[in-house]
Amino acid sequence: MKEVIFETLKNLKFTEYEAKAYLTLLEESPLTGYAVAKNSGVPRSKIYEVLDSLAVRGDILVSPGNTPQYTPVPAKELIKNRRRESEENFELAEKSLAEFERSTNDRENIWNITGRNEILDKVKDCILSTKKRILLEVLKEEFEELESELRQAAKRGVNITIIAYGEIASDFANVYLHYMGHEITEEYGGRWIVISADDSEVVAGIVSLGKDSRAAWTRHVGLVMPITEVMIHDLYLMEIMAKHRELLEESFGENLVNLRHKFSIHPDFKKHYVK
Repeated sequence: MKEVIFETLKNLKFTEYEAKAYLTLLEESPLTGYAVAKNSGVPRSKIYEVLDSLAVRGDILVSPGNTPQYTPVPAKELIKNRRRESEENFELAEKSLAEFERSTNDRENIWNITGRNEILDKVKDCILSTKKRILLEVLKEEFEELESELRQAAKRGVNITIIAYGEIASDFANVYLHYMGHEITEEYGGRWIVISADDSEVVAGIVSLGKDSRAAWTRHVGLVMPITEVMIHDLYLMEIMAKHRELLEESFGENLVNLRHKFSIHPDFKKHYVK
């Protein structure tokens, strides 16, 4: 029976001598160091080193005095402490390894994501790992599917700014209604989504093609920086339009259509993602 218990204690990070000393104290306590050595078979030259190690770890208690005496932490308490320590270690390992993986992840590649659900799952991952700031261009349909994760991020103190195409209301984010809204999606024939997380990670793509939807995910600074800046410039423009719309439309047409037409990359001013 004792051999089985010795192996169990070894699995709990006890050395052979520590296991013998602890079991001896469970059988009878309090004991002096001399008595523990005598009853356990631990060499007297090692016993105080062993007992000090157990005491530092919190597995036994020491009564100070001219002749210190030792008593064990009850077995149930020992197991409870070990279980708590294990959980704490697992949590720490999970966080530190995730952070290490994130910091060392390949920042040179651009990864393709296929399928609307898969794209939204990746966006959710980005939201859940964000620590400081989220910039999000989104339509109402996709916002509703991301709202729960966004709300959790806001509760963690993440600053969330949404460029909304269509009516989106939120009590946890700064929402800017794009001055064009659905007109732009009609011009380009599809719905898209763009997220910049902590200015270090971007997902951008078309989400209106079901399983054929396509998006790119990257931490490549050569893309993250300009995409994030484009979103910030959208915010600049919305602030300017809110204050000077009449004057700007006088010069560039309703909703700045003349500017959009002038700089569109499509000859017919439309890109039909949806047939």
